Amino acid sequence: MNAMAEQTLVSKIRILSTQDVAEVEDFIDFLAAKARKRAALERLLTLAPALEAAGAKPISEEEIAAEVKAARAQRGAKTGIAARH
Repeated sequence: MNAMAEQTLVSKIRILSTQDVAEVEDFIDFLAAKARKRAALERLLTLAPALEAAGAKPISEEEIAAEVKAARAQRGAKTGIAARH
Protein backbone atom coordinates (compact mmCIF):
# COMPACT_ATOMS: atom_id res chain seq x y z
CA MET A 1 0.00 0.00 0.00
CA ASN A 2 1.35 3.41 -0.83
CA ALA A 3 1.65 6.17 1.75
CA MET A 4 -1.19 8.22 0.23
CA ALA A 5 -3.67 5.33 0.41
CA GLU A 6 -2.57 4.52 3.95
CA GLN A 7 -3.02 8.12 5.06
CA THR A 8 -6.47 8.26 3.46
CA LEU A 9 -7.54 5.15 5.37
CA VAL A 10 -6.16 6.48 8.64
CA SER A 11 -8.04 9.75 8.13
CA LYS A 12 -11.29 7.89 7.52
CA ILE A 13 -10.79 5.64 10.55
CA ARG A 14 -10.11 8.61 12.83
CA ILE A 15 -13.62 9.98 12.31
CA LEU A 16 -15.32 6.71 13.26
CA SER A 17 -16.77 5.88 16.66
CA THR A 18 -14.96 3.42 18.89
CA GLN A 19 -17.53 0.76 18.04
CA ASP A 20 -17.12 1.35 14.30
CA VAL A 21 -13.33 1.15 14.63
CA ALA A 22 -13.78 -2.23 16.35
CA GLU A 23 -15.93 -3.38 13.42
CA VAL A 24 -13.28 -2.22 10.96
CA GLU A 25 -10.64 -4.11 12.92
CA ASP A 26 -12.79 -7.26 12.93
CA PHE A 27 -13.27 -6.96 9.17
CA ILE A 28 -9.52 -6.53 8.64
CA ASP A 29 -8.90 -9.65 10.76
CA PHE A 30 -11.48 -11.52 8.65
CA LEU A 31 -9.78 -10.45 5.41
CA ALA A 32 -6.35 -11.42 6.74
CA ALA A 33 -7.62 -14.87 7.78
CA LYS A 34 -9.25 -15.30 4.38
CA ALA A 35 -5.95 -14.42 2.67
CA ARG A 36 -4.04 -16.89 4.87
CA LYS A 37 -6.52 -19.66 4.03
CA ARG A 38 -6.28 -18.86 0.32
CA ALA A 39 -2.47 -18.93 0.47
CA ALA A 40 -2.53 -22.26 2.33
CA LEU A 41 -4.88 -23.74 -0.26
CA GLU A 42 -2.64 -22.53 -3.08
CA ARG A 43 0.38 -24.15 -1.38
CA LEU A 44 -1.52 -27.40 -1.03
CA LEU A 45 -2.63 -27.32 -4.64
CA THR A 46 0.95 -26.87 -5.83
CA LEU A 47 1.92 -29.97 -3.84
CA ALA A 48 -0.93 -32.13 -5.13
CA PRO A 49 0.71 -33.20 -8.42
CA ALA A 50 3.92 -34.19 -6.62
CA LEU A 51 1.99 -36.18 -4.04
CA GLU A 52 0.00 -37.93 -6.73
CA ALA A 53 3.16 -38.72 -8.69
CA ALA A 54 4.72 -40.15 -5.53
CA GLY A 55 1.77 -42.51 -5.14
CA ALA A 56 0.10 -40.82 -2.20
CA LYS A 57 -3.53 -41.82 -1.76
CA PRO A 58 -6.11 -39.01 -1.87
CA ILE A 59 -7.73 -38.20 1.48
CA SER A 60 -11.29 -37.18 2.18
CA GLU A 61 -12.46 -33.80 3.43
CA GLU A 62 -13.24 -35.45 6.77
CA GLU A 63 -9.66 -36.73 7.03
CA ILE A 64 -8.34 -33.27 6.18
CA ALA A 65 -10.57 -31.72 8.86
CA ALA A 66 -9.34 -34.26 11.40
CA GLU A 67 -5.70 -33.50 10.53
CA VAL A 68 -6.30 -29.76 10.85
CA LYS A 69 -8.04 -30.25 14.20
CA ALA A 70 -5.15 -32.39 15.47
CA ALA A 71 -2.56 -29.85 14.30
CA ARG A 72 -4.46 -27.02 15.99
CA ALA A 73 -4.75 -29.00 19.21
CA GLN A 74 -1.02 -29.74 19.14
CA ARG A 75 -0.19 -26.10 18.46
CA GLY A 76 -2.61 -25.03 21.20
CA ALA A 77 -0.97 -27.41 23.66
CA LYS A 78 2.40 -25.80 22.94
CA THR A 79 1.07 -22.27 23.36
CA GLY A 80 -1.52 -22.97 26.04
CA ILE A 81 -4.43 -21.98 23.77
CA ALA A 82 -7.42 -24.29 23.36
CA ALA A 83 -8.14 -25.41 19.80
CA ARG A 84 -11.27 -24.06 18.11
CA HIS A 85 -13.77 -26.40 16.49
